[in-house]
Amino acid sequence: MKKEISVCWFRRDLRLSDNHAFFQALSGKYPVLPIFIFDPDILEKLTDKADKRVAYIHHSLLKMNELLNNHGSSIYVFHDQIEKAFEKLTTEFDVKEVYANHDYEPYALNRDSRISNILSSKNILFKTFKDQVIFEKSEVMKSDGTPYTIFTPYSRKWKEKFQQTPLITYPSENLLSSLLKEENNPFPSLQDIGFEDVKNDFQNFNISEERIKNYEETRNLPSVEGTTQISVQLRFGTLSVRDLVNLGIKWNEKWLNELIWREFFMMILYHFPNVVTESFKKKYDKIQWRNNEIEFEKWCKGETGYPIVDAGMRQLNETGLMHNRVRMITAGFLCKHLLIDWRWGEAYFAQKLLDFELSSNNGNWQWAAGSGCDSAPYFRIFNPTAQTLKFDPKLTYVKTWIKGFRVDYLNPIVEHEFGRKRALEVYKKAVNE
Repeated sequence: MKKEISVCWFRRDLRLSDNHAFFQALSGKYPVLPIFIFDPDILEKLTDKADKRVAYIHHSLLKMNELLNNHGSSIYVFHDQIEKAFEKLTTEFDVKEVYANHDYEPYALNRDSRISNILSSKNILFKTFKDQVIFEKSEVMKSDGTPYTIFTPYSRKWKEKFQQTPLITYPSENLLSSLLKEENNPFPSLQDIGFEDVKNDFQNFNISEERIKNYEETRNLPSVEGTTQISVQLRFGTLSVRDLVNLGIKWNEKWLNELIWREFFMMILYHFPNVVTESFKKKYDKIQWRNNEIEFEKWCKGETGYPIVDAGMRQLNETGLMHNRVRMITAGFLCKHLLIDWRWGEAYFAQKLLDFELSSNNGNWQWAAGSGCDSAPYFRIFNPTAQTLKFDPKLTYVKTWIKGFRVDYLNPIVEHEFGRKRALEVYKKAVNE
């Protein structure tokens, strides 16, 4: 006779503590089997078999598994198409309920809809919960019921709502006695799923009181460790957003605002899914991009002749991360100085960034291009040299990533004033048509 169980399906929430879906599953009437599915439909699109994101997920699952083993349980890890994994699961167990946390990206919404239908056909309940944000979908809206498209009023309403809504945590870590007692569930190695193990050298996050309180003074300086470096942990849910928001409320509103920007972009993607392929401001799709492939390749490699741009791209290529101020500079340079479509840059960042989130990546690229909601006006064009003097005056960051740097290491790919004027002309023509 098959065991009656509940399943908790982990996706972007790779932690056992303060996990909403996991808490609800453990509070139910059946023993809980945690599962994770390495989806070939996603993995096959990753050309780099030493992809650090896959390694980070695998390492996080190993850590979770160690903790589960302490309670006589383990996580069941599949490497299979989602439908086939659930077919196998329902053949092996008498699955009564499946719990998961909400995901908001178009692919995930489609996937969850398919799985919901499959489970429903088997009379299995599929229950999903809000976990990776404080407010989701349509929870922070204008008084007329329409979504905000400007950040400042959105953040004001977000904070008002937060003050009025008690923040509930979900201490799933206290309910681990409700796990299914099975210590030897399948757990493929990275090699089994077609990837290589890579040195686990992700930046250590720092959410100390000192780091958060000093955030405003240090956040724009790429040569110092002045940010909390939690973006990867947020992306994969190895930290609880509720814990982080509490720190922001307690110590620094500016730092809190960065967490709210993330939710703002998620809300935009949910209400305006067309932004994945189109400019939020429709007129900007009329821009006559140059899309010079040779120049794009130089930008990708960090060979534009602009030190701050090249240092940023080299940091990205080497580590999968880039300082946020430098992300703004490199993105603006591609769209404005080189007149290359923001979608090209967005796709390159999506391929490389360890902390890649579709909503934030898309939102920030459209902001840099001027085409997004609440973006900088098109005529705001960063001067990379002036930005270097302001934020890396001693060239500490530049010299860290451009080995053997000298002032004339490369000829600039385009002269700043020429590129600025060209961008203004092209943008003005598109926007005023």
